[in-house]
Amino acid sequence: MSPTDDNPRMLEDRFGPGVAETYDESVATMFDPETIEQTVAALARLAGSDAALEFAIGTGRVALPLAARGVQVSGIELSEAMVAQLRAKPGGADIPVVIGDMASARVSGSFGLVYLVFNTIGNLTTQEQQIACFANAAAHLRPGGCFVVEVGVPDLRRLPPGERHVVFYADDGRWGIDEYDTATQRLVSHHLHADGAGVRERAIPFRYVWPSELDLMARLAGMAREARWADWLGRPFGHDSTAHVSVWRKT
Repeated sequence: MSPTDDNPRMLEDRFGPGVAETYDESVATMFDPETIEQTVAALARLAGSDAALEFAIGTGRVALPLAARGVQVSGIELSEAMVAQLRAKPGGADIPVVIGDMASARVSGSFGLVYLVFNTIGNLTTQEQQIACFANAAAHLRPGGCFVVEVGVPDLRRLPPGERHVVFYADDGRWGIDEYDTATQRLVSHHLHADGAGVRERAIPFRYVWPSELDLMARLAGMAREARWADWLGRPFGHDSTAHVSVWRKT
C-alpha cells in the first residue's frame, strides 16, 4: 500500500479480486492448525470477556477462529475483495467489517483488544501512516485495553555490504527477492513465477520498522509496552529472534 500524491493518508488497495481469490492458498503455511491455535489462544487470553477489533482482517484467517471461541470480533479492511472471501466462509457474514484503511477508519464502540498480525503493519509504507495506525488503535481501546502487533524483525544482517537484494525463496520456478532501501526503511518484496507463458512478477511495497520504533509510536498514542515475545507461545524475545509479538496497554 502506498499514499497517493493528493492525500498521504489514502492507501492503495493492492489486494484486488485476482489476489484475494488465491490469497489463502498463497499463505497456506499460515493456516497451519498449530499456528492458528497458538495465535488465537494468545489473543483470546488478552481479550478476556471484552470485544476485539482486527486491523486488516483480510479473509478471516484469525478472526473466524477467534470468534468461534466466543470473542466478539469486528474488523477493518481496505480490500472489498478480501472481505468478499471472508463473507463466503462459514461465520464470515456475522463479523462486522468497516471498509477503510487501518490508519484512519473508525468502528463504533470501544474494545478491550485491537490486534494486527502477520507483518501487516509494514503495508503502511510511511512512518506517518504507522504512527496514525497506533493512534487509531488507541482511539478504539477502552482504558486498560491492549494493542497487539505481530511483525518480523528487519533482517538486515542478511544484506551484504553494498548490496540491496536478498533472495528469500528460490524453488520450482518461483523466486522471492527482497529489495531494501536502508535510507528510507522501504522494502519491496518481489515474487516471481515462471510458467509456460513466461515469468510473472508481483511486487509488494513495505516499510520495515524496528521494535524500539514501535514502542515510541505506542508512547505517542498513550500506550505503554507490557510484553514482547518471540512468538505466540510467549517465548522470550532476544537478539536472535526473527519476529516478535508485542503488547501495549492503553494507560
